[in-house]
Amino acid sequence: MTNPKTVLAGIPASSIAGREISSTRIFQAPRELVFKMWTNPEHIVKWYGPRGFSNTVFEMDVRPGGMWRHILHGPDGVDYKNEAMYLEVVPPEKLVYHHLSGPEFVATATFEEHGAATRVTMRMVFESVELRNTTVEIFHAVEGLEDTLDRLGEQLEAQLAKVG
Repeated sequence: MTNPKTVLAGIPASSIAGREISSTRIFQAPRELVFKMWTNPEHIVKWYGPRGFSNTVFEMDVRPGGMWRHILHGPDGVDYKNEAMYLEVVPPEKLVYHHLSGPEFVATATFEEHGAATRVTMRMVFESVELRNTTVEIFHAVEGLEDTLDRLGEQLEAQLAKVG
């Protein structure tokens, strides 16, 4: 990816069409808690990744230029190394990171207050339509994103049950 910082900036939606995977959910939880679940390694290991996967976080330095290094452990015993660099961090509103290990993409997660709930939108933009489609076919990225957000919802419910 030539310049990840400009992948989303000022690019018309029409030029992103076909290169994006996205999903939006509304969680019955305060925005600060949802953001914390995305930025605290103690929380993210409990939900990040498709159903059946576990996660080991080696580094999570949530600041522009900071790194997030982790391994997703597949249910079939395969380990998937992941490395990302944070490009933008606006607590508790937005996270943007460049996923450096293949497949390469820029991810943006936004957290919007929706009454007492939080609307989360996750977008992954790839360099090309072909790379996006290959990622969908090989890694089942659409289903993986949906599973990941399902698991986030489950962890938010568990976290809220502990405090409430």
